[in-house]
Amino acid sequence: MARRPTPPGTPTPTGIGHFVDLVRTTVPPLHPGGVPFVAVPLAIAGLGRNRPWIRRIGLATAAANAAFFRHPHRVPPNRADIVVSPADGEVALVDHAAPPAELGLGTEPLPRVSIFLSVFDVHVQRVPAPGVVRSVLHQKGQFRSADLPEASDHNERTSMVIDTPSGHQIVVVQIAGLVARRIVCDAKPGDKLTLGDTYGLIRFGSRVDTYFPAGTKLLVERGQRAVGAETVLADLSEL
Repeated sequence: MARRPTPPGTPTPTGIGHFVDLVRTTVPPLHPGGVPFVAVPLAIAGLGRNRPWIRRIGLATAAANAAFFRHPHRVPPNRADIVVSPADGEVALVDHAAPPAELGLGTEPLPRVSIFLSVFDVHVQRVPAPGVVRSVLHQKGQFRSADLPEASDHNERTSMVIDTPSGHQIVVVQIAGLVARRIVCDAKPGDKLTLGDTYGLIRFGSRVDTYFPAGTKLLVERGQRAVGAETVLADLSEL
Protein backbone atom coordinates (compact mmCIF):
# COMPACT_ATOMS: atom_id res chain seq x y z
CA MET A 1 0.00 0.00 0.00
CA ALA A 2 1.42 3.37 -0.99
CA ARG A 3 2.09 5.88 1.76
CA ARG A 4 -0.01 9.02 1.83
CA PRO A 5 1.95 12.16 0.91
CA THR A 6 2.89 14.43 3.79
CA PRO A 7 1.22 17.87 3.53
CA PRO A 8 3.62 20.76 2.83
CA GLY A 9 4.97 22.40 5.95
CA THR A 10 4.43 19.34 8.15
CA PRO A 11 7.40 18.83 10.51
CA THR A 12 9.38 15.65 9.87
CA PRO A 13 9.01 13.36 12.93
CA THR A 14 12.15 11.99 14.54
CA GLY A 15 12.94 9.13 16.92
CA ILE A 16 9.86 7.48 18.45
CA GLY A 17 7.55 9.85 16.59
CA HIS A 18 8.99 8.79 13.26
CA PHE A 19 8.61 5.10 14.16
CA VAL A 20 4.96 5.58 15.17
CA ASP A 21 4.27 7.48 11.93
CA LEU A 22 5.92 4.70 9.92
CA VAL A 23 3.79 2.04 11.62
CA ARG A 24 0.59 4.02 11.03
CA THR A 25 1.29 4.41 7.32
CA THR A 26 2.47 0.87 6.61
CA VAL A 27 0.44 -1.40 8.94
CA PRO A 28 -3.25 -1.60 7.91
CA PRO A 29 -5.73 -0.80 10.67
CA LEU A 30 -8.05 -3.47 12.06
CA HIS A 31 -11.69 -3.65 11.03
CA PRO A 32 -13.92 -3.28 14.16
CA GLY A 33 -15.46 -6.67 13.41
CA GLY A 34 -12.10 -8.29 14.04
CA VAL A 35 -11.45 -6.82 17.48
CA PRO A 36 -12.94 -9.78 19.45
CA PHE A 37 -11.00 -12.26 17.30
CA VAL A 38 -7.74 -10.54 18.19
CA ALA A 39 -8.50 -9.62 21.80
CA VAL A 40 -9.52 -13.11 22.94
CA PRO A 41 -6.35 -14.95 21.83
CA LEU A 42 -4.25 -12.08 23.22
CA ALA A 43 -5.99 -12.53 26.57
CA ILE A 44 -5.32 -16.27 26.41
CA ALA A 45 -1.66 -15.55 25.64
CA GLY A 46 -1.54 -13.26 28.66
CA LEU A 47 -3.10 -15.87 30.95
CA GLY A 48 -0.67 -18.47 29.64
CA ARG A 49 2.48 -16.46 30.27
CA ASN A 50 3.84 -19.29 32.42
CA ARG A 51 3.10 -21.86 29.73
CA PRO A 52 5.12 -20.99 26.63
CA TRP A 53 3.11 -23.22 24.28
CA ILE A 54 -0.18 -21.53 25.25
CA ARG A 55 1.41 -18.11 24.88
CA ARG A 56 2.77 -18.97 21.44
CA ILE A 57 -0.56 -20.33 20.21
CA GLY A 58 -2.41 -17.27 21.55
CA LEU A 59 -0.02 -14.81 19.93
CA ALA A 60 0.00 -16.70 16.62
CA THR A 61 -3.81 -16.82 16.53
CA ALA A 62 -4.07 -13.12 17.33
CA ALA A 63 -1.58 -12.26 14.57
CA ALA A 64 -3.42 -14.43 12.02
CA ASN A 65 -6.78 -12.82 12.88
CA ALA A 66 -5.28 -9.32 12.75
CA ALA A 67 -4.01 -10.08 9.25
CA PHE A 68 -7.38 -11.48 8.17
CA PHE A 69 -9.38 -8.50 9.48
CA ARG A 70 -6.99 -5.87 8.13
CA HIS A 71 -8.70 -2.80 6.72
CA PRO A 72 -6.26 -0.97 4.42
CA HIS A 73 -6.76 2.56 3.15
CA ARG A 74 -7.85 2.72 -0.48
CA VAL A 75 -8.17 5.59 -2.96
CA PRO A 76 -10.94 5.11 -5.58
CA PRO A 77 -10.43 6.57 -9.08
CA ASN A 78 -11.74 10.11 -9.49
CA ARG A 79 -14.04 9.37 -12.43
CA ALA A 80 -17.79 9.55 -12.87
CA ASP A 81 -19.97 6.55 -13.75
CA ILE A 82 -17.39 3.86 -13.04
CA VAL A 83 -17.89 0.67 -11.07
CA VAL A 84 -14.97 -0.49 -8.94
CA SER A 85 -14.25 -3.86 -7.43
CA PRO A 86 -16.20 -4.43 -4.20
CA ALA A 87 -13.51 -6.77 -2.88
CA ASP A 88 -9.90 -7.90 -3.04
CA GLY A 89 -9.34 -11.25 -4.73
CA GLU A 90 -9.18 -13.18 -7.96
CA VAL A 91 -11.68 -12.61 -10.75
CA ALA A 92 -13.30 -16.05 -10.91
CA LEU A 93 -16.02 -15.37 -13.49
CA VAL A 94 -16.70 -12.76 -16.18
CA ASP A 95 -19.99 -13.78 -17.74
CA HIS A 96 -23.73 -13.15 -17.95
CA ALA A 97 -26.21 -14.45 -15.36
CA ALA A 98 -29.59 -13.57 -13.88
CA PRO A 99 -29.38 -11.66 -10.59
CA PRO A 100 -30.52 -13.45 -7.40
CA ALA A 101 -34.17 -14.49 -7.77
CA GLU A 102 -35.17 -13.05 -4.38
CA LEU A 103 -34.51 -9.52 -5.68
CA GLY A 104 -37.35 -9.78 -8.21
CA LEU A 105 -35.28 -8.21 -10.98
CA GLY A 106 -36.25 -10.73 -13.65
CA THR A 107 -34.48 -13.61 -15.32
CA GLU A 108 -32.64 -11.74 -18.08
CA PRO A 109 -28.91 -12.55 -17.89
CA LEU A 110 -26.87 -9.47 -16.98
CA PRO A 111 -23.11 -8.86 -17.19
CA ARG A 112 -21.49 -10.24 -14.04
CA VAL A 113 -18.08 -10.24 -12.38
CA SER A 114 -17.42 -12.74 -9.58
CA ILE A 115 -14.46 -12.21 -7.25
CA PHE A 116 -13.20 -15.05 -5.08
CA LEU A 117 -11.63 -14.13 -1.74
CA SER A 118 -9.21 -16.63 -0.24
CA VAL A 119 -8.42 -16.60 3.48
CA PHE A 120 -5.34 -14.52 2.64
CA ASP A 121 -7.26 -11.67 1.00
CA VAL A 122 -8.67 -8.54 2.66
CA HIS A 123 -12.24 -9.46 3.56
CA VAL A 124 -13.97 -6.09 3.90
CA GLN A 125 -16.34 -5.12 1.09
CA ARG A 126 -16.29 -1.74 -0.63
CA VAL A 127 -19.09 0.21 -2.32
CA PRO A 128 -18.70 -0.52 -6.06
CA ALA A 129 -20.70 2.48 -7.25
CA PRO A 130 -22.05 5.61 -5.56
CA GLY A 131 -25.77 5.92 -5.11
CA VAL A 132 -28.77 5.17 -2.93
CA VAL A 133 -29.48 1.69 -1.56
CA ARG A 134 -32.77 0.45 -2.96
CA SER A 135 -32.86 -2.86 -1.11
CA VAL A 136 -30.81 -5.28 1.00
CA LEU A 137 -31.94 -8.90 1.21
CA HIS A 138 -30.42 -11.89 3.02
CA GLN A 139 -31.03 -15.35 1.62
CA LYS A 140 -30.24 -18.47 3.64
CA GLY A 141 -28.54 -21.27 1.77
CA GLN A 142 -25.73 -23.78 1.61
CA PHE A 143 -22.01 -23.34 2.25
CA ARG A 144 -20.42 -24.80 -0.86
CA SER A 145 -16.96 -23.76 -1.97
CA ALA A 146 -17.29 -20.12 -3.07
CA ASP A 147 -15.13 -20.59 -6.18
CA LEU A 148 -17.75 -22.88 -7.78
CA PRO A 149 -20.13 -21.23 -10.32
CA GLU A 150 -23.21 -22.73 -8.59
CA ALA A 151 -22.32 -20.90 -5.35
CA SER A 152 -24.14 -17.84 -6.71
CA ASP A 153 -27.44 -19.71 -6.67
CA HIS A 154 -27.10 -22.14 -3.77
CA ASN A 155 -24.95 -20.48 -1.10
CA GLU A 156 -26.07 -18.21 1.72
CA ARG A 157 -25.85 -14.60 0.54
CA THR A 158 -26.74 -10.95 1.13
CA SER A 159 -27.70 -8.90 -1.93
CA MET A 160 -27.72 -5.11 -2.22
CA VAL A 161 -29.24 -3.06 -5.04
CA ILE A 162 -27.77 0.41 -5.66
CA ASP A 163 -29.40 3.14 -7.78
CA THR A 164 -26.61 5.33 -9.17
CA PRO A 165 -26.93 9.11 -9.71
CA SER A 166 -26.95 8.57 -13.51
CA GLY A 167 -29.96 6.25 -13.30
CA HIS A 168 -28.22 2.89 -13.57
CA GLN A 169 -28.69 -0.06 -11.25
CA ILE A 170 -25.87 -2.10 -9.71
CA VAL A 171 -26.35 -5.32 -7.74
CA VAL A 172 -23.60 -6.53 -5.41
CA VAL A 173 -23.90 -9.89 -3.64
CA GLN A 174 -21.87 -11.10 -0.66
CA ILE A 175 -21.70 -14.90 -0.81
CA ALA A 176 -20.67 -17.19 2.04
CA GLY A 177 -18.20 -19.96 1.25
CA LEU A 178 -17.09 -23.34 2.50
CA VAL A 179 -15.54 -21.84 5.63
CA ALA A 180 -17.31 -18.46 5.74
CA ARG A 181 -20.39 -18.60 7.97
CA ARG A 182 -21.03 -14.96 8.74
CA ILE A 183 -21.96 -12.12 6.38
CA VAL A 184 -22.05 -8.56 7.71
CA CYS A 185 -23.73 -5.80 5.69
CA ASP A 186 -23.93 -2.39 7.36
CA ALA A 187 -25.86 -0.72 4.54
CA LYS A 188 -29.63 -0.24 4.79
CA PRO A 189 -32.33 0.76 2.27
CA GLY A 190 -32.28 4.52 1.78
CA ASP A 191 -28.60 4.92 2.68
CA LYS A 192 -26.55 7.16 0.40
CA LEU A 193 -23.28 5.42 -0.39
CA THR A 194 -19.96 6.85 -1.50
CA LEU A 195 -17.71 5.08 -3.99
CA GLY A 196 -15.10 2.89 -2.28
CA ASP A 197 -16.42 3.19 1.28
CA THR A 198 -16.48 0.03 3.38
CA TYR A 199 -19.99 -1.39 3.79
CA GLY A 200 -19.54 -5.01 4.86
CA LEU A 201 -17.43 -8.00 5.81
CA ILE A 202 -17.45 -11.77 5.26
CA ARG A 203 -15.71 -14.25 7.57
CA PHE A 204 -13.57 -16.42 6.44
CA GLY A 205 -13.12 -17.13 2.68
CA SER A 206 -15.94 -16.05 0.37
CA ARG A 207 -17.06 -14.51 -2.90
CA VAL A 208 -18.61 -11.25 -4.10
CA ASP A 209 -20.66 -10.99 -7.32
CA THR A 210 -21.42 -7.70 -9.09
CA TYR A 211 -24.20 -7.43 -11.69
CA PHE A 212 -24.25 -4.60 -14.22
CA PRO A 213 -26.87 -3.06 -16.55
CA ALA A 214 -27.44 -4.87 -19.85
CA GLY A 215 -24.93 -3.79 -22.49
CA THR A 216 -22.15 -2.94 -20.02
CA LYS A 217 -18.65 -3.63 -21.33
CA LEU A 218 -16.62 -5.31 -18.60
CA LEU A 219 -12.99 -4.22 -18.20
CA VAL A 220 -11.51 -7.18 -16.31
CA GLU A 221 -10.69 -10.76 -17.28
CA ARG A 222 -10.93 -14.10 -15.52
CA GLY A 223 -7.83 -14.84 -13.45
CA GLN A 224 -6.99 -11.15 -12.90
CA ARG A 225 -6.31 -9.91 -9.38
CA ALA A 226 -8.71 -7.19 -8.25
CA VAL A 227 -8.11 -4.56 -5.56
CA GLY A 228 -11.19 -3.43 -3.66
CA ALA A 229 -12.25 0.18 -4.33
CA GLU A 230 -9.46 0.69 -6.89
CA THR A 231 -9.76 -1.81 -9.76
CA VAL A 232 -12.27 -0.52 -12.33
CA LEU A 233 -14.70 -3.25 -13.40
CA ALA A 234 -16.80 -1.20 -15.85
CA ASP A 235 -17.47 2.30 -17.20
CA LEU A 236 -21.21 3.04 -17.26
CA SER A 237 -20.76 6.32 -19.15
CA GLU A 238 -20.48 4.26 -22.34
CA LEU A 239 -24.06 2.95 -22.02
